[in-house]
Amino acid sequence: MGSMLSETVSPRDEPILYLKLAFTATFFAGLFQASLGLLRLGFVIDFLSKANLVGFMSGAAVIVSLQQLKGLLGISHFTSKMQFIPVMSSVFKHRDEWSWQTIVMGFSFLVFMLTTRHISMKRAKLFWLSAAAPLTSVILSTLLVFCLRSKTHEISFIGHLPKGLNPPSANMLYFSGPDLELAIKTGIVTGILSLTEGISVGRTFAALKNYQVDGNKEMMAIGLMNMAGSCSSCFVTTGSFSRSAVNYNAGAQTAVSNIVMATAVLVTLLFLMPLFYYTPNVILGAIIISAVIGLIDYQAAYRLWKVDKLDFLACMCSFFGVLFISVPLGLGIAVGVSVFKILLHVTRPNSLIMGNIKGTQIYHSLSRYKEASRVPSFLILAIESPIYFANSTYLQERILRWIREEDEWVKENDGSPLKCIILDMTGGFHLSHDSFVIPGINLSPGTL
Repeated sequence: MGSMLSETVSPRDEPILYLKLAFTATFFAGLFQASLGLLRLGFVIDFLSKANLVGFMSGAAVIVSLQQLKGLLGISHFTSKMQFIPVMSSVFKHRDEWSWQTIVMGFSFLVFMLTTRHISMKRAKLFWLSAAAPLTSVILSTLLVFCLRSKTHEISFIGHLPKGLNPPSANMLYFSGPDLELAIKTGIVTGILSLTEGISVGRTFAALKNYQVDGNKEMMAIGLMNMAGSCSSCFVTTGSFSRSAVNYNAGAQTAVSNIVMATAVLVTLLFLMPLFYYTPNVILGAIIISAVIGLIDYQAAYRLWKVDKLDFLACMCSFFGVLFISVPLGLGIAVGVSVFKILLHVTRPNSLIMGNIKGTQIYHSLSRYKEASRVPSFLILAIESPIYFANSTYLQERILRWIREEDEWVKENDGSPLKCIILDMTGGFHLSHDSFVIPGINLSPGTL
């Protein structure tokens, strides 16, 4: 949301308009999410494949991390753009603003938080180390700046924070004006992403606990939550994987754990805000980096490369699109590649020559199983897709090519002449209303 809104409206120069657009985008995100659930259009989310999400999350994590260099290096003037080249240009353009005190503090606490995260991943029983590290860092850094405030002028800190709950923001919703299109577009994009993440988190823990998640109900719940949130000074939110994991590892069984957490937040907002006066801005950047760095899943990208090159391409398109162009365009390119992959599988379905495993009634691909052997005079072809008008011509040409190659193999190996062709279509049996005709062969619908 920040990356999309900041390209048009500066949160520093126009903070009120920026807030209005953020709340309005949240409202439209919730409206879009609830509408998908109400109309039972949950399948739309499935177009954002795992490959898309891996690339998007990694690209977003890199960009968000680079944006935090402003705080980690102590830079006062920084670009609001969210692309790799402008961010890095701004970092080196303002080298004279770098503060060695800020750098030492920021990277020290960043190493501390990343170390606790590594320990928690290696030892499940020590999950609380990673959960407690950010709060510990805030407390220690705040005490350090407070005690050495006369000697740490170059380390900027938060300053005054107002106490109390979020004020109502229904009066700030922006339904007319030149920037309404930006708010709607931002809301739809962030709404899709938050839905995908929230439902993915739900499905993950449902699998661990062996229960079912109703995607449409989840969409309506998340949508109504965001619509209500837009009226109470909240931006788009969804189910958090990290917080859910902490709850799960702590043994939480019900939503009472969320009530306890909300109570702790309420007490902090009402009574503890003055304690954060000397909290350095650099520690906030370090916390954000330590949080988002876990989203860079290079192992998943490597697995995609090993398993499916097209999925890997979708992942890379999403990653580099977010990194060098923008969030919506990067995501759009990735979805386009995924849709192209679907069309490719429909129009160019896989086909295999099947052979018999001796002594059994089992048939497997000759190219994949050395134990499989040809059946004399029979050509058994497996078609791993339904036959539609979009792939009928291709399959006709492919089957004729298999027949020619089979005849050549028979001649070279003095085998039995080809007498019969069997199409194994158990992978997706469906024939269009018209007959599927090959010169010399006529397969009517329902005939194998």
